[in-house]
Amino acid sequence: MLVLLPPSEGKAGAVKGAPTDLDALSSPELGPAREAVLDELVELCSGDEVKAREVLGLSERQGAEVARNAALRSAPARPAGELYTGVLYDALDLGSLDTAARRRARASLLVFSGLWGVVRITDRIPAYRCSGGVRLPGLGALSAHWRGPLAAALPALVGEGPVLDLRSSAYSAMWRPTGELAERTVTVRVLQSRVVDGVERRSVVSHSNKATKGRLLRDLLTAGPLPRSPRRLAEALRELGHLVETPAPGRLDVVVTEL
Repeated sequence: MLVLLPPSEGKAGAVKGAPTDLDALSSPELGPAREAVLDELVELCSGDEVKAREVLGLSERQGAEVARNAALRSAPARPAGELYTGVLYDALDLGSLDTAARRRARASLLVFSGLWGVVRITDRIPAYRCSGGVRLPGLGALSAHWRGPLAAALPALVGEGPVLDLRSSAYSAMWRPTGELAERTVTVRVLQSRVVDGVERRSVVSHSNKATKGRLLRDLLTAGPLPRSPRRLAEALRELGHLVETPAPGRLDVVVTEL
């Protein structure tokens, strides 16, 4: 099974260490596309801070993010699984997984990134700020920039099992499975169930859906061998105590009562 994850805006810095070696990153065929984004991002953030903040969608108080991007080529790097610290990654808590679960995570998790395209959790990268929804002055929309390279690279990474897609919309736009791959891809929606005046009402969960996705992924990694089909994926989540419904092929609704 391959699991597609978004990155997080929250990132842990590395106090010291070697910078990223682009040639050592997984999916080396993405190297030219990575270099193109890195070159323009560093150039942008080494110039007019106001323009850089405008392009990256940052506030005046986030000037340090611009300075950090300007130093990306020399900044200390750390494994992506340690770098991302947002809500999903806090709930997933990769560092506390046992040996077998960590092995499954290394083999199955693929993190999407506006800067790097995709990385494995073992890939060493520096802290950066560049979301998948950014439009750089030279390259244009990063979602469009990555679409071709990822379409060429990702099918070989998927293998024969299911694809569990936990990405947000900005990163889904970078690569959409097609054909037979699309038939093996499962997206997850988190719904909150509440009883109002004796009637159950359900609503789509926004921010807290990340924590739910992190918890269910942790449960899958901890439980044992990962499911080998979309049908078995739904069954495995139910066996782990999640309330899961399948309203349509390729979609799982995870229903929660507490956030």
